[in-house]
Amino acid sequence: MNILVTGGAGYIGSHCCKALYQKGFHPVTIDNLVYGHKSFVRWGEFFQGDVGNPADLKKCFSRHKIDAVMHFAAYAYVGESVQDPLKYYENNLRNTVELLHAVVENDINYFVFSSTCATYGNPEKTPIDERHPLNPINPYGRTKRMIEEILEDYGAAYGLNYTSLRYFNAAGADPDSEIGEDHNPETHLIPLVLDVAAAKRKSIKVFGTDYATPDGTCIRDYIHVTDLAEAHILALQRLMDGADSSVYNLGNGRGFSVLEVIERAREIAAREITFENTDRRPGDPPVLIASNEKAIAELGWNPVYADLNDIIGTAWRWHQKL
Repeated sequence: MNILVTGGAGYIGSHCCKALYQKGFHPVTIDNLVYGHKSFVRWGEFFQGDVGNPADLKKCFSRHKIDAVMHFAAYAYVGESVQDPLKYYENNLRNTVELLHAVVENDINYFVFSSTCATYGNPEKTPIDERHPLNPINPYGRTKRMIEEILEDYGAAYGLNYTSLRYFNAAGADPDSEIGEDHNPETHLIPLVLDVAAAKRKSIKVFGTDYATPDGTCIRDYIHVTDLAEAHILALQRLMDGADSSVYNLGNGRGFSVLEVIERAREIAAREITFENTDRRPGDPPVLIASNEKAIAELGWNPVYADLNDIIGTAWRWHQKL
């Protein structure tokens, strides 16, 4: 089966392409390389193009008989989305509508969507399950929630079978160190901490030390990128087996504080990691932890790299190659 992977040259998309290839699928990547890396497209075909460009989509679909779509292509910087919402509504929302038009036009029945826990906004309770109210607090989260609503409409009107996967904090790298996390700019905690360990930056900022948590710093749920990729394949297979459209949280079900991550990275890298305490960032909730029970029960998903040592260890091995 040919699986179109939008954003397949990016962090999570490339790991998914590798997993698809290993499972006997044939991934076809479409990526405009704004943030992606062509060197990450090592499994399947590559088509350089934009999912918001109907001509690119037409050319791509005419070259390959696509059986299903996995949609990763999006801008994902929360702060930038607040400063420049137009960029996000055009790229994340409008471009996805263009993609969905091509999906319907080409009679593709299966669609797996890369969503986010940002659709929930500030949590009313933790762990967060899929029944938690949806109240995104920034344009990035709102674009993802709007796409989920559009998918509901497309399912009702056109019979599109879809799964939305709401990630918590994607982290780690391919255990074989063939691909990994390489963003520019980088905003994620673990690679920033490892930059300090690798002497690529002098220190890291800890935003807030007065939260109502055991050590005063924010607690987050980190899920290994390889486990994320496996969940996408399980979601696709479940759709192909006739399951109804649905939504799932993808998280570890465990939380680690900022200081815990720094300390664990210090142990794994055997390097000193300097940090400076600074004020809280607006909108940062104290704790974000997923309930992953639905994905485990319905998808048969079992995160393999659930230990923080595995997550940081694979990231550190990859980081040393950059």
